[in-house]
Amino acid sequence: MNDPTTIRRLYGRRQGHKLRQGQSALVEELLPRISVPDTGPIDARSLFGDDRPLELEIGFGAGEHLAGQAATRPDHGFIGCEPFLNGVVGALNHVRDDELENVRLHMGDALDVIERLPDASLDRVYLLHPDPWRKARHAKRRMVNDGPLDLIAAKLKRGAEFRLGTDDPTYCRWSMMVMNRRRDFTWLAQGPHDFLTRPADWPETRYERKARRQGHEVWYFRYLRA
Repeated sequence: MNDPTTIRRLYGRRQGHKLRQGQSALVEELLPRISVPDTGPIDARSLFGDDRPLELEIGFGAGEHLAGQAATRPDHGFIGCEPFLNGVVGALNHVRDDELENVRLHMGDALDVIERLPDASLDRVYLLHPDPWRKARHAKRRMVNDGPLDLIAAKLKRGAEFRLGTDDPTYCRWSMMVMNRRRDFTWLAQGPHDFLTRPADWPETRYERKARRQGHEVWYFRYLRA
């Protein structure tokens, strides 16, 4: 298996604007209650107390998609990973306001969580609008690379789904190239409509709405673990 640690360094700021008092309270009080443990093996039972299906989102932004999926399937467990504090605060707001009991959060690198899960334990993995790292010399930082994908493939059940969304043409072309040469994922698209139209069970995010307002095309990729 290729080494996923090629992207383990997290680039950029971990925090944007200063948190307000209510946001700080969420981080201090709610986040510790729903955080993924920092070390050791993890599974559905250790996170949620039963053997429910597990889904995981890599880089959940402000948490709209994660919360939408969790609200739709309360019998599933959702793990959200996001390195940036302001995004985590957004997700915490959704968890509180929507009274979501089936969400666990990790503020940090998603691969640190994925590698601690049992093999063939995930029903879905989401990677929506990842940083494209447009320059060729930064291509190894992209999440869609063989090292991270090897790890994701190992943790997905057979027939489970990997969803990828992007509005960046460079990342779109790169992802199609990388995914099309792999034999452990099957692309579900039968025609252009399948990856140009957002599926009904794919909640829209504010980032996606902003991209469309700016005139960007958005691509939706769905792959099954072969």
